[in-house]
Amino acid sequence: MSTQFLRLGVPKGSLQDATINLFGKAGWKIKLHDRNYFPDIDDERIKCSLARAQEMSMYVENGTFDVGLTGMDWIRENKSDVVVVDDLIYSKVSNRKARWVLCVRGDSPYKRPEDLQGKKIATELVGFTREYFASLGVDVDVSFSWGTTEAKVVEGLCDAVVEITETGTTIRANGLRIIAELMQTNTQLIANKAAWADPRKRQLIEEINMLLQGALKASRMVGLKMNLPKSKLAELNGSLPSLNSPTVAELQDPAWLSVEVMVEEKIVRDLIPRLKAFGAEGIIEYPLNKVI
Repeated sequence: MSTQFLRLGVPKGSLQDATINLFGKAGWKIKLHDRNYFPDIDDERIKCSLARAQEMSMYVENGTFDVGLTGMDWIRENKSDVVVVDDLIYSKVSNRKARWVLCVRGDSPYKRPEDLQGKKIATELVGFTREYFASLGVDVDVSFSWGTTEAKVVEGLCDAVVEITETGTTIRANGLRIIAELMQTNTQLIANKAAWADPRKRQLIEEINMLLQGALKASRMVGLKMNLPKSKLAELNGSLPSLNSPTVAELQDPAWLSVEVMVEEKIVRDLIPRLKAFGAEGIIEYPLNKVI
C-alpha cells in the first residue's frame, strides 16, 4: 500500500460499529464490504483496514498502519511503543470507561486477590494479569481464554477470571462476584512514531482527532432554540448556569428575543419545563453532529 496515503486501522469486532458511526458523525463515511478487510472511506488521503483491537497497537508500532484506534488495555498488554494522540471515551455500549475486573463465583470463599494464591485464573489479558498478581506477591496460574471467559469459572475450569465490563450486567447474570478492579480502560487514538514525525501525516491525524473529539462532545449535547421575552433574559442567565453566553438575536417584535444554546442532553428533561416557566415559547430541541 502506497505510503502517500494515511493508513488508518479501524478496530474489528465489538468496537467496529461504534467506531464507524463516530467517524460518520465526524465527517468520514466508511463503507464495509462482506469478507473484505479493506473498507472504503470517502477521503482520497486515507486508506482503511480492519484489524482486531487486541492486535492494533502492534500494527501501528511496526508501521503497517500510520494511525489506529484501540483500547489502552491492549497497548499496555502488548507494551507497544506508539504515540497516544488522545483519549476517545466511547465503546459499543456507552461513552464511559470500561473496567477489567477480577471475578469469582458468587458462592466462592475468595474475597481478595491475595486469597487466590496458587489458583487458576483465565483471561484474555494474560500479560497484564500476571504482572498484577506479581505486584501483589501472589503466585497464580494465568491461562489465556479464547472466549466465554465468565462461563469457565462457573463450570469449574478455573478459580477466577479477569474480564472486561462496562455495566457489570453480564458478570452478575453469570452468577459471578467482583472482588477487585485491575484497570480502567478506554479507546485511544494512536499513531506510528514515523508517521507522527511526518508533518503532512501529523496534520491529518490531528484534524481527524479534532473532528472525532467534536463528534464525541456533540453526542452528549443538544441544541435548544426558543423565543424569550427580553425582560427575562438577565434573570434566566442568572438562574440557569447552563445558559451562560447564549446566542441572542433581536426579533421584529422588540419585546422578544431569539435565544439559542447548547446544553448536555441529560438535563433537557428538567430544563425545558423551567424555560417554559420563564415564558419561553417555540422551544426547539435539535441534535448536534460536532461541537468544536
